[in-house]
Amino acid sequence: MNENVRTDEARYVMQTYKRAPVQFVRGEGALLFDDEGNEYLDFLGGISVASVGHCHPAVVEAVTEQSRVLQHTSNLFYTGPMVELARRLSESSLGGKVFFCNSGTEANECAIKIARKSARARGIEAPEIVSFEGDFHGRSYGALSATPGLAGNPDFAPMLPGFVSVPFDDADALAAAVGENTAAVLIEPIQGEAGVFPVSDATLAAAREACDRTGALLVFDEVQTGIGRTGSLWAYEQGPVKPDVITTAKALGGGVAIGACIGNEVTGEVLTTGDHGSTFAAGPVASKAALAVLDIVDDPDTLRRVRALGSRLREGLGAVDGVREVRGRGLMIGVGLEPGIDSGELNAALLAAGLVANAPRPDSLRLLPPFVLSDEQADRAVELIAETLSGYHPDESK
Repeated sequence: MNENVRTDEARYVMQTYKRAPVQFVRGEGALLFDDEGNEYLDFLGGISVASVGHCHPAVVEAVTEQSRVLQHTSNLFYTGPMVELARRLSESSLGGKVFFCNSGTEANECAIKIARKSARARGIEAPEIVSFEGDFHGRSYGALSATPGLAGNPDFAPMLPGFVSVPFDDADALAAAVGENTAAVLIEPIQGEAGVFPVSDATLAAAREACDRTGALLVFDEVQTGIGRTGSLWAYEQGPVKPDVITTAKALGGGVAIGACIGNEVTGEVLTTGDHGSTFAAGPVASKAALAVLDIVDDPDTLRRVRALGSRLREGLGAVDGVREVRGRGLMIGVGLEPGIDSGELNAALLAAGLVANAPRPDSLRLLPPFVLSDEQADRAVELIAETLSGYHPDESK
């Protein structure tokens, strides 16, 4: 890669990311290209952002046309794209009102505000929010406090009070933690950053029952699972319960920054004038991009394709020597590796071989490919993983 770029990045960019030594300059569909002309098969999708593929023509056209007409006005005025997007999101999910923002973290901050204000209205002076160990909800202080794996960092203490964590997918522990002071249960229906771990239907049902028993809200963080990633527009649609609030972002804008917190008919009315705000949220350009994404994704054929591709990949990966288990749903896939295989080393080797993936934990890969993936590209990814694994996971029978 260009050494001037590497040097300037080290000099001028805060070093909060450990970047791989690749400079991408172009994307098309499920492919990325670096500054040296090398082609990569993208199985990370910008961390579940480029779900409709890189530079999808419909998204590019929507952004281009809107940019020529109106780019920003602020939320002190009406704009058609924002209102239309709110309608589409509401009618496709919980039926209530929507708060727009710019990221998943911000969407979760909004959900936390809704939960706390709702609890205060019920007379709770010290509201608590319960989440699972291994959950990831963001890095601003509310979302961070609800993310147990990061909230323990003493360098950023003190965290906000009122957050309780319980062991992942433990229905009994969850039920025991939800009590008279609980404002909400905030969970990912499938943990993403932890390595793709679905919450069982039994635990989801226990969460709903506990919230109904106490008056707490059930909030689903669908920042990564939403917008078709699991083979339905929302992951909750394949489960046994319906949440009171959904948060979404990542894939919603097809690469343009936008997020949303969606309420039902009750929770969507909690925040009122002055309770919350965002300067850039649901600007015309971002809203038009999101509408184009929904036109592509919220389609039975597209969602069936996501499920079919997911089954194809899981079946292929399950037969690879060195793979211990395959987790997930749709095109949200976690690949558990056999003992002795380091996912970080494997991920670096895959990148060198032309496959972009992610190593969220030492024993697992995470795969989040675009929905426009072809069967041939899916099979090629499995081949690359198998070939790369064979290099340091030799057949012991030889």
